[in-house]
Amino acid sequence: MERPEYEYDKIQKLPVVMDTSIKFQLLIVACINIGQIIVGYSVGWSAPIIPKLQDNSTSPLPEPITDIQASWVGSLLYIGAMIGPYVTGILSNLIGRKPCLLIGGCINVLSYILVITTKNVAMVMALRVMSGLGMGITTVCNLVYVGEIASTNIRGILLTSTGIVGITGTLIVYAVVPYVSYAATGYIALAVSIAHVAGLFFVPESPVYYAMIGQEIKAAKTLNLLGRSADLDKVLDTFAQKKSESSKVKDWIEIFTVKSNRMSLFITFTLGALQQTSGVAVVLFFATTIFQLAGSSIRPDLATIIIGVTRLVSSLIAPTFVERSGRKILLLVSMIACAISLGVLGLYFYLDRVKSPAIESIGWLPLVALIIYFFSYEAGFGTIPNAIVGEMFRANVRANGSALAITLTWLVGFGLTTGFNSMIDALGGDVTFWIFGGSCIVAFFFTYFLVPETKGKTLNEIQEMMS
Repeated sequence: MERPEYEYDKIQKLPVVMDTSIKFQLLIVACINIGQIIVGYSVGWSAPIIPKLQDNSTSPLPEPITDIQASWVGSLLYIGAMIGPYVTGILSNLIGRKPCLLIGGCINVLSYILVITTKNVAMVMALRVMSGLGMGITTVCNLVYVGEIASTNIRGILLTSTGIVGITGTLIVYAVVPYVSYAATGYIALAVSIAHVAGLFFVPESPVYYAMIGQEIKAAKTLNLLGRSADLDKVLDTFAQKKSESSKVKDWIEIFTVKSNRMSLFITFTLGALQQTSGVAVVLFFATTIFQLAGSSIRPDLATIIIGVTRLVSSLIAPTFVERSGRKILLLVSMIACAISLGVLGLYFYLDRVKSPAIESIGWLPLVALIIYFFSYEAGFGTIPNAIVGEMFRANVRANGSALAITLTWLVGFGLTTGFNSMIDALGGDVTFWIFGGSCIVAFFFTYFLVPETKGKTLNEIQEMMS
């Protein structure tokens, strides 16, 4: 469908403000990323909180939680997280990306109000589901939104920055939560959540959403503010021919019937599933428990802080090199290093199981192995797949496709976190971590042969590569 001539003329006459565009994009992403702090906080919250809930002197509950209940405190986050992306997928094309961001932020506010007012186990379980719901909405909408507003030359940097900020949230948990009361953990997150919601009022709607609903002038103005006026025709042409055919059911069907969307789903889900089976969620949720199981000579609370700092420092590697070396090489190097470190951790558990005398002199090994693992993981495997999700799928199905890929990924994570204690009991720590390491090797070959390099490509060019 051709655009009316008068609208096109008005669009072309808008002034270009390239000098401030990058700063504007960075400011927008800064507001968005406050929500990623809460995402990271929610992911890491269970690790130091479970010991509190199992101790009468620090728990707000009438009695300590059981080991089974502790597993649910960790894994229920994924239940809400698997629902959240579909809220984004449905609503982002109906009411816009920005309202979805606000919904996710408000849910996070409510979930941490529940933390402050916790009285029983049911409330703990409910707040974890609600926190997961807010996390799911925020994560998917952030990736979709940032992928749509970012300039091609910095898109990878801005998308990977969401991972860095998420790690910062987890580090706050590790560094602060063990030393404050249960209620104080809620007040900290509540303050950040309120700041997130306030910041969202200052970000613009996605120009892609405006183009999708036929608001060409608004799309042009937003692109102009972002310094992306040259992308105007590409954004508008994407939807001009589809306006009369658009329907929500058709968008979902196109995820499976259009080859580029189908390949996008296959790549993003498989990478995400392998990311989860590398054991990252298990280590984050049960970090303290893992050090206790290993009988390590390093204090568990100190070890988790060291790991958090390592993750934060390492996560700076991806944004620094992602637009220089590309996505693929960072992924490959990261995956091999993760496999080696998990293999070493499994070896420690094996020596412990066979009562090797050497175990007494290597109590430091679990910490070193996990430091190497997280340093390697955050340098590529932990951050690049999220950037790839924000780049995949055609614009009309990007929210739905991203939601489907991420929820399937989190379903794998839910299964692992729920079954981790059973895996340890049935297989032992050695076999469990060797399985995680094996997943990293599979991920290496999958990436080498099937994952495309998207460095320097526009979103439309990436779709052409996938066709």
